[in-house]
Amino acid sequence: MSKLQLVAIIDDDESVRVTTDSLVRSLGYIVRTFASAEEFLRSGRIDDFACVVTDVQMPGMSGVQLQDHLRAQGSRVPFIFFTAFPDEKTRAQALAAGAICYLTKPFDGDGLVKCFDAALKTHDGESEN
Repeated sequence: MSKLQLVAIIDDDESVRVTTDSLVRSLGYIVRTFASAEEFLRSGRIDDFACVVTDVQMPGMSGVQLQDHLRAQGSRVPFIFFTAFPDEKTRAQALAAGAICYLTKPFDGDGLVKCFDAALKTHDGESEN
C-alpha cells in the first residue's frame, strides 16, 4: 500500500467520520478512521499516513495537541483541521505549526477537497526531497 494513498480521519463524532470517510474515498484514497487522537497513536501506523484530517476539540488529546506531539517526534505529515467551535488563537497555533487548513463545521465538500489536494501536494513535494 502506497503511503501517499493513506489518509487518517480522526473525530469523536461517528457521523463526521463516516461522512468524511465517504468523501475522501470517493477521491480514490484509502482511509482509516479513528475515534480519538489516542486511538490513532496506538495504531502503530503513524508513519504510513499521507495526511491527517482531524477535529480540533475531542475528549482527551485535542487535534492540535496531536499535531504538536507528532511535530515534536519529527513527523511532517500534513494536517487538516475542522471544528464546530472556531477560536482564532487555536487556529493561529495550528497554522503556525504547519496545518494546511482550518475549517469550520459544517464545511462544504469542495472546501475540504481543496484543502485535501493542497495537503497531498505538500506531502508529495516533501517525499521527493
